[in-house]
Amino acid sequence: MISTNIDQEIKQAMLAKDQVKLRGLRAIKAALLLAKTEKGQTEELNEDTEIKILQKLVKQRKESADIYKTQGRTDLYQIEQEEIDVISQFLPKQLERAEIEVIIAKIIAENGAASIKDMGKIMGLANKELAGKAEGKLIGEIVKSQLA
Repeated sequence: MISTNIDQEIKQAMLAKDQVKLRGLRAIKAALLLAKTEKGQTEELNEDTEIKILQKLVKQRKESADIYKTQGRTDLYQIEQEEIDVISQFLPKQLERAEIEVIIAKIIAENGAASIKDMGKIMGLANKELAGKAEGKLIGEIVKSQLA
C-alpha cells in the first residue's frame, strides 16, 4: 500500500531535512486522507484507487507547471516540477509509446474493430488494460490513429 510507504518516507524526509521531498509527500498524504474521509467512503483505499489519486496529482501539477512556464514564473514552475518528481516515484513505470501501440493493436485485432465507430469500445478496453501505465490522452491519440 502506498499510504504506509508515504508515512515512512515523510519521517525519513523530516530527519534528512529534505524540504522538497517533504512538500511532495505531504501533498500525497493530504490527497489520500481526503479520499479516505470522503462522503460515502466505507472501506480502505485499494492500491488502484491510490494510483489514480497520484496520477490526478501529477496531472494537476503538470497543468500548473505549463501555466507558470508560459507566464515566465520559473520559481513556481520549479516547485511544481519538484513535486511531480516526488509523486512520480510512487507511480508504476509509464510505458513507452511503441509499447502502448503494440498493446492497442492487439486489442483492436482481438475485438475486430474496423472503424472509428468502434473507438469507444476500444478506449474502454485499452484504459482498463493500461490503467496506471499510460495517460488517457495518449491512449486516445493512439487508438484514433490506428482506427482511422
